[in-house]
Amino acid sequence: MINIIGLGYIGLPTALMFAKSGIKVVGTDYNTNLVDLLTEGKLAFEENGLKELFQEALSNGIEFSTEYKKTHTYIIAVPTPYIKDSKKLDPKYVISAVNSVLDVCEEGTALIIESTISPGTIDKYIRPEIEKRGYVIGENIHLLHAPERIIPGNMIHELEYNSRTIGADNIEIGEKIKGLYANFCKAEIVVTDIRSAEMSKVVENTYRDINIAFANELAKICRTDNMDVYEIIRIANMHPRVNILQPGPGVGGHCISVDPWFLVGDYPDLTNLILTARKINDSMPRHVLGRIRDIMREHDIKDISKVGLYGLAYKENVDDTRESPTLQLLERMDEHLAFGVKVFDPFVKTRIVDHQFLNFEDFINEIEILVIMVGHDHIKNNMDIIKEKLVLDTKNICAFESPYKL
Repeated sequence: MINIIGLGYIGLPTALMFAKSGIKVVGTDYNTNLVDLLTEGKLAFEENGLKELFQEALSNGIEFSTEYKKTHTYIIAVPTPYIKDSKKLDPKYVISAVNSVLDVCEEGTALIIESTISPGTIDKYIRPEIEKRGYVIGENIHLLHAPERIIPGNMIHELEYNSRTIGADNIEIGEKIKGLYANFCKAEIVVTDIRSAEMSKVVENTYRDINIAFANELAKICRTDNMDVYEIIRIANMHPRVNILQPGPGVGGHCISVDPWFLVGDYPDLTNLILTARKINDSMPRHVLGRIRDIMREHDIKDISKVGLYGLAYKENVDDTRESPTLQLLERMDEHLAFGVKVFDPFVKTRIVDHQFLNFEDFINEIEILVIMVGHDHIKNNMDIIKEKLVLDTKNICAFESPYKL
């Protein structure tokens, strides 16, 4: 039996995939409401293919509990926030989960951490917790790191077809856990040491962050001299060795916007490029605010409540609002005493911010300036409606020629 700890965006799909493959799985979370919901056969978030996968897992006997179970294999998939002042990883949830596992685990347990962690986290925080409890790592506890590598909106496909990394002290144990993941992962699974596994995941997301920052800096440069950044990127990308990403209103989610800070926090004297990229991407909501101000002045609009932000999620076609650029923008507006801007997202069906609409037509009828923060398919299918508004298209998705751009 596998006991999977943490039933959020990473832990739940992983638990369901193992259960679908015929392995006995118990999913554990301290959130009683979440466990009750799952036990009733209901999901807490939307994801392509998740309902079908959930039903298969239920048919195969997956269970959900607030208690840790006594078994020989644990997967920890709890959140790993960072401390905003120091930019270092806050390991409190992982440490808590590890200690709870140690309270009940069997001799020879494999303890697998899937949560994204900064390089050296296991050496610095996890090994001491295990050793002070009297366990001998490599004998009665086997420690591994198998960082997740999936994105909301395409989780199920990526769980099956993205390559995986298994970090282990003992290659033989690593190969055993590789076989466990091979029950559903059809891509290559690499076994390496734990430190390399930790670093590789953080490096992947940092690479993306730096490339996005380059595109965002280009957008700012082009804005100052009235150039079309999208046309320039399109032409540059025709070069066989150039692949510039698209600029946007900011970087959200719990990976690209967070993981690079781990390196900045741990290696402050060696991360000049990474820090600059983070600052550029974090500055984009403020850049969007400046563009809104420009449009309001051009059209003599003085009432901020005539502005509507479309999209609360951090990416298209999901309901995940973690580190969302829209939430960052609302925070910037609050700092400038700009209250009353309206918000709508078709995927966020409960009110999480002030002046949030749950009906799209009501939202559109109340505003004059529409700011597209997220490129949901929903907005792409409503171009005829929005083209009557003043549109700031931060995602370059509009199918008509009049919108304002970054």
